[in-house]
Amino acid sequence: MYEDEIFEEEQQIAEERAASLGTAILTKPIGALNLRPPIVVGPDTSVAEAVRKMVDQGVGCVLVEVAGKLVGIFTERDVLRKVVPMKIDPERAPVQSLMTPDPETLSPDARIAYALNKMSVGGFRHIPLVNAQNEPVGVVGMRDIVHYMVDLFPHEILNLPPEPGLNIARTREGA
Repeated sequence: MYEDEIFEEEQQIAEERAASLGTAILTKPIGALNLRPPIVVGPDTSVAEAVRKMVDQGVGCVLVEVAGKLVGIFTERDVLRKVVPMKIDPERAPVQSLMTPDPETLSPDARIAYALNKMSVGGFRHIPLVNAQNEPVGVVGMRDIVHYMVDLFPHEILNLPPEPGLNIARTREGA
């Protein structure tokens, strides 16, 4: 009987936490996430320079702008799907020739759920954030949302026990 009560209490706690995660995702604006400023390049920037900036800053994309307005996005996926297979010289090719023009965007005031929707439906890993004048003000990545979710439940996620079956000796050790 006592075990049943513990199980029911644990189940209720889990349901309450799941509800709070849903509320957080549905109500929090993207701007509430701890986002870094976007890395921005011009359309004539070489692919090699864009990739160097991505590597140096530890990001998966650069935003392409003209006169302060967003015109495209160039991502690590573009490198893998376009630069490498097409054997393009990254030192000579401008990022404009391989970027995704006019990417889907969101406002920093949009809720996190909208970013998740665009990422899921569109297959995106990054969504540029722009202000009312279409000026890039940030990028939300899948990694940012995952970190946000972990921050909601740090104890539960960061203190999980080892996966069952891992690190179990298959043979007897010692004498």
